[in-house]
Amino acid sequence: MTIELVTTDGIFALDGGEWEVTNNIWLVGDDAEVVVFDAAHDHRPILDGIAGRRVKAIVLTHGHNDHINAAVPLRDAVDAPILLHPADRMLWDAVWPDHRPDGDIAPGGVVSIAGHGLAVLHTPGHSPGCCCFHDVDSGVVFSGDTLFCGGPGATGRSYSDEPTIVRSIISQLLALPPQTIVHTGHGDSTTIGAEHDAVLARAAELGLAPS
Repeated sequence: MTIELVTTDGIFALDGGEWEVTNNIWLVGDDAEVVVFDAAHDHRPILDGIAGRRVKAIVLTHGHNDHINAAVPLRDAVDAPILLHPADRMLWDAVWPDHRPDGDIAPGGVVSIAGHGLAVLHTPGHSPGCCCFHDVDSGVVFSGDTLFCGGPGATGRSYSDEPTIVRSIISQLLALPPQTIVHTGHGDSTTIGAEHDAVLARAAELGLAPS
């Protein structure tokens, strides 16, 4: 299984604010087919990365505009289904009111590609429908905006909650082997082990009881 990175630049907009961001789009597969994790800002660089391969699915880690605003043009170009957790449908509708995702991401499900199965981990907090995708065989997890190099994803805006995201990381991600590579939605990759202590320290600051 190959993992390739495409980056695009654009605006994250929510609650009346706008921020310039660089997004990571992950192409996972082989020489024949790929799954695209997130579709940010401009579908054309993503198409260049796909390089004519069949796209099995466009999987959205969550519904914030900067992760979905190229999804419909990309779908039109590659004829692949868009998948999103239904709890983030209100975020999708704010960007694409005249279009629908093609299917739901189901917690406990599997995204299959190139002989690998990536387990769906529901990790609410940054948004209600945030999901991560873990490939046991490769020792990688695609974390979207749930966990970054440097700690949990941002909260404090609509539909987000810091105790919830910290609990999600502890229960779903810190349970993974510490050497697991974390491919994030923005910025550098990291490992579960590198983020472990800081996440637990933040949990203690928030007064979250250990599970």
